[in-house]
Amino acid sequence: MSESIMVSNLTKRFGELVAVDHISFKVKRGEFFGFLGPNGAGKTTTIRMLTGVIKPDEGTALVMGYDIERESIKAKQVMGIVPETANAYIDLTVWQNLMFMGELYGVPKEERKRRGESLLRELGLYDRRDFKVKGLSKGMKQRLLLCMALINEPEILFLDEPTVGLDVRSARSIREILQKLNEKGVTIFLTTHNMEEANQLCNRIAVINHGKIAAIDTPERLKRVMKGLQHVEVSFDKPTPLESLAKLPYVNDVRKIGNSIRLYTDSPCDLVCYIVDYVREKKLKLISLEVLNPKLEDVYLKLIEGGKQP
Repeated sequence: MSESIMVSNLTKRFGELVAVDHISFKVKRGEFFGFLGPNGAGKTTTIRMLTGVIKPDEGTALVMGYDIERESIKAKQVMGIVPETANAYIDLTVWQNLMFMGELYGVPKEERKRRGESLLRELGLYDRRDFKVKGLSKGMKQRLLLCMALINEPEILFLDEPTVGLDVRSARSIREILQKLNEKGVTIFLTTHNMEEANQLCNRIAVINHGKIAAIDTPERLKRVMKGLQHVEVSFDKPTPLESLAKLPYVNDVRKIGNSIRLYTDSPCDLVCYIVDYVREKKLKLISLEVLNPKLEDVYLKLIEGGKQP
């Protein structure tokens, strides 16, 4: 089977609220898959269904070929989970937490000791193995949660906002660890609000909004096909009214960005010609001109504000 996750018409309601609304998608084996969306969009609810924490009201989900409802135990045996809320016991030591998790997964005693030591060394926690969790920094706690999720050597790893609240160094460390795991063949399903993180790590991303999938594709293709998000950034030697620039052909929108002016367009090459004519007509000096592709953040914002993937 080439897919690690197969979701069909998955739906979850909480009273009148449809938190996840008949979504369908597939994740390939070995893929680094991003699942993005604003707060309340249905990300965590989807992960909780895929990991067997809650049952869907409609639809099906297969994880590594196992139906998450009918074969929940088998599915959970092949997955690791780093939840949104830390699940480590703060009054136990790092080592005790890790051994307890290994025992829950049914990893034999000597094997979990071997794996535990290897994981703690690899993730830089071995020297802290006898420290209680409540004394660890947030970055160290996140690395411990990763160790706990990996103790059963999972084929697929679910991560819900693993770098939120971390300092730059700790967040980079977590990302590097995840990249190495993915290079070893582990499928990774990641939710994050960090667009740059998603852009760096993910082979493909899905954007969910109001419980529905707004788009699924590679970050680069999403940036190419979303119309109106390409832009030309210019700066002049004199203040220039945005209103006059907005009237230029091929301009969809104009925004002031620091000392520069950003002109959104579907046809950047054509627009550049008109900017040059504008500069001559107004007797301006062009300080800088740059044609830029949209960032993933631009695409994401357009999608959740009502735009659709072509």
